Amino acid sequence: MSVTSDRQALVIGASRGLGLVLADELARRGWRVIATTRQDGGELQAHADASNGRLTVESLEMTSREQLAALRERLEGCRLDLLFVNAAIDRGDLAIDEVSTGMFTEVMITNALSPLRALEALRGLVAPGGTVAVMSSEQGSISRNTEDGYELYKASKAALNQLMRSYATRHADDGQTKLLIDPGHNRTQLGGPDAPLSPRESIPAVVDVLEAQAGAPGLQFLDRHGEPVPW
Repeated sequence: MSVTSDRQALVIGASRGLGLVLADELARRGWRVIATTRQDGGELQAHADASNGRLTVESLEMTSREQLAALRERLEGCRLDLLFVNAAIDRGDLAIDEVSTGMFTEVMITNALSPLRALEALRGLVAPGGTVAVMSSEQGSISRNTEDGYELYKASKAALNQLMRSYATRHADDGQTKLLIDPGHNRTQLGGPDAPLSPRESIPAVVDVLEAQAGAPGLQFLDRHGEPVPW
């Protein structure tokens, strides 16, 4: 594995779980990493303090347009090779007729609308040939939706994927690689304690995919092995 010191990444949503491990893994490989969290301190800050300057922390509530604009202003002049948006919530295994309007709105804003707002607000920091990526899920695959359960979460990820298709179409000529990443079912607060994978197992493979796909044209929906996930 080659380690370089000139690549820079911004990871949105890195306070815990997959995002935290992603920030750590990139830093371990020699990237300079800016990682965001909604709350100061915590595990991310501890990791940053121990990173010898490879990892720095910025405060961001991703659902706030004002905070996105403020982050963009703070990072003015920063050149990114990777912008990765990792953010999702789940409100339980409910049939769609049991989901309140407020719950539906909250999940869709967090899982689908806000990641694309983040890309639009921050994409100007990404160098031509750089990568914009969003953490998706196989659960967002319409063709693979053959089992009951988690209807709202699945819908939010399918919406995310569709919005990313629109984003990629609108920005087809910007020279940036565009990826939706399915990291597999991980033992996180979202994935639950019985999931078959740990972030420490899956995220190094995810970073392998990010590095291998750098410079690739168009939009791809890939799993942690770099294999296409059906839409």
